[in-house]
Amino acid sequence: MSEPKPPTPIIPTPGDMYKGWLFKWTNYIKGYQRRWFVLSNGLLSYYRCQAEMGHTCRGTINLATANIAVEDSCNFVISNGGAQTYHLKASSEVERQRWITALELAKAKAVRMQDESDDSADEFSAAPPASTQARGSHTSEVQSTLRILGSKVEDLTTCNDLIVKHGSALQRSLSELEGLQVGTDMGEKIRQVTERATLFRITANAMINACRDFLSMSQSHSKRWQKALQTEREQRIRLEETLEQLAKQHNHLERAFRGATVLPPSLSNPNLSIKSGVSGKGDASDEDDDNEFFDAMEDPTGFITVPADPKYHRRSGSNISGISNETGMDDQSYDELSLASNSESSPPLELEPVRQRRTRIPDKPNYYLNLWSIMKNCIGKELSKIPMPVNFNEPLSMLQRLSEDLEYYELLDKAAKCQSSLEQMCYVAAFTVSSYSTTVHRTGKPFNPLLGETFELDRIRESGYRSLCEQVSHHPPAAAHHAFSEKGWTLRQEITLASKFRGKYLSIMPLGSIQCMFDKSNNHYSWKKVTTTVHNIIVGKLWIDQVAVVVSGEIDVVNHKTGDRCHLKFAPYSYFSRDVPRKVTGVVTDKDGKAHYVLSGTWDEKMEFSRIMQSSKGENGTEGKQRTVYQTLKPKEIWRKNPLPEGAENMYYFSSLALTLNEPEEGVAPTDSRRRPDQRLMEEGRWDEANAEKQRLEEKQRSTRRERERDAVKVVPTPEEGAHPDNYQALWFEKIHDSVSGETLHVYKGGYWDAKEQGSWEMCPDIF
Repeated sequence: MSEPKPPTPIIPTPGDMYKGWLFKWTNYIKGYQRRWFVLSNGLLSYYRCQAEMGHTCRGTINLATANIAVEDSCNFVISNGGAQTYHLKASSEVERQRWITALELAKAKAVRMQDESDDSADEFSAAPPASTQARGSHTSEVQSTLRILGSKVEDLTTCNDLIVKHGSALQRSLSELEGLQVGTDMGEKIRQVTERATLFRITANAMINACRDFLSMSQSHSKRWQKALQTEREQRIRLEETLEQLAKQHNHLERAFRGATVLPPSLSNPNLSIKSGVSGKGDASDEDDDNEFFDAMEDPTGFITVPADPKYHRRSGSNISGISNETGMDDQSYDELSLASNSESSPPLELEPVRQRRTRIPDKPNYYLNLWSIMKNCIGKELSKIPMPVNFNEPLSMLQRLSEDLEYYELLDKAAKCQSSLEQMCYVAAFTVSSYSTTVHRTGKPFNPLLGETFELDRIRESGYRSLCEQVSHHPPAAAHHAFSEKGWTLRQEITLASKFRGKYLSIMPLGSIQCMFDKSNNHYSWKKVTTTVHNIIVGKLWIDQVAVVVSGEIDVVNHKTGDRCHLKFAPYSYFSRDVPRKVTGVVTDKDGKAHYVLSGTWDEKMEFSRIMQSSKGENGTEGKQRTVYQTLKPKEIWRKNPLPEGAENMYYFSSLALTLNEPEEGVAPTDSRRRPDQRLMEEGRWDEANAEKQRLEEKQRSTRRERERDAVKVVPTPEEGAHPDNYQALWFEKIHDSVSGETLHVYKGGYWDAKEQGSWEMCPDIF
């Protein structure tokens, strides 16, 4: 008697969904990649992981027209005639055979269903819409059929359990029978085997009968359900066409009404919607943009925005309706009168002409450099500790890049004039996004500042603000920044940069927080920066993406005084996503969690904000989470990126402000970045000399550090003073604990601008 065979794998039935992991050939660089495959309804689809099943399908092939071929023990190919070909590999020969069996069954069923669908389509004739009573009867019939099919499925499940049970028992008996020696009691064992074989045969017959009943009933109702489904589809198409025609007619009537109704300018308001039934006393506008139809905006933050009900747009004379009672704030802060007041500026008091800043720098030379020969040894390392040639740099230091955050300082000027803290939050959130707009094409690395290096940005006459940065630590590299404005705001930040090269991309991770305070309201805001990623380091064109560094890619701008919060989402770029690239969305909420504003846009172009009139819970999203539906007024643009100067592609893609940052100025500190020789040589196009000067400065800094370490051994700091990692005490900043935000950071202690006015720089170290 032969040895017992292992249990045969359960073959999936034609109606089941079959899914699992397979390896799919991608290209010659990546080879086979692990993908999640799902076989259902004659379609084979694949995803990168199981979590993508709800929203992102990477590819689908129809098995009805596909050819399935086996290559070797684990590999097989699925092709539909050349348009799509999947080269797949299973983990074992058994797993491959399971997939081949399931694919063949699914293909046979798909072909049969396609033939039956063609036959039923020839016999089908469109029937008039059924009455309500007929629809109810049809619904009850379907429910009854489903109940019967459900009971048949339960029978199949029971039979399957019995087959497994009796099959296992039969296999055990056969194994025992094989192990018996001749001469023992064979009769009893043979009788047991016979009984169990009989039970297995009876159960198998019951399984076959149950399958036959289920298949017969399914086939008898299949054509009827297909006809009903076809009728529903045609009715839906007719309804959609009718709705589209009605929308066009409504739009045409509104335009005709607006053209026939003329009101004095004092009564017209371009932000208000007009209903076709309003009399001549209603408001009108000269712009046609108000009559545009806005689609619902979906985004991955878990909410949807739709236009608010027209009742929220109606005004009576110059009075505002009682929306303020619902929103808890003055509605007039959102209309154009308020926005105009925010943009007003006092007449200039300066009698002296404002200094003309430069608008060009020397073009970037085209020097060839084998990038991979340098970067291949940097994978996984901290780049701030690796000496790099200036070929990777741009002629600006990190301190100057921090000062570039102030390019759109007007947003903070407007925020300082806001009466409402919630509206002020919108401007602060827009300011946080605007700071990334200058990085979209800036793939060059800024110079690492030397310890004690400073940079001042004095725009008090042109723009009303002054800014100062100082490198307060070298390992880890940390810079402190302080800016104040005559318009009533102060900005401060301490950023520690961490950078990692991962082979295909470079990640720059700014650690620390940014704080903004307003004098008039005493509002105190804080937020964090996001990670900047430079892709295609080795092959292809360099491009930059911004990704939030906290859980789920979300960051918060917090008003510590009022408890208001803006939840911002920087959506990472995806080739398969239908969203706008570089998308940013956010919701402004008060301390109770009630939403008041929605922000949307992109970090490289513009941002808009909309007042929320009403919110409600909507349908479930792709991940099963319930999304909130916000009814909003028409969005208003709050920020737009300034155009780049002419020829920016030859000047490191610098903005108009960036072009002026390294412009020589008289009276700045001897530690100012403008006085850095290697950076100046690079700007002038003398890169070989810049590399030599850069090495000299780095060696000088290392020598100075060793001297400080020797001096530190002689003088042990007290516990109150502590030991700085670089044994260096910042000149213009001091470390404090901020009781409002609960963070410890370097803040400006004063003295710099007085020293500049007096020309007294004796305390500055010699770093260049």
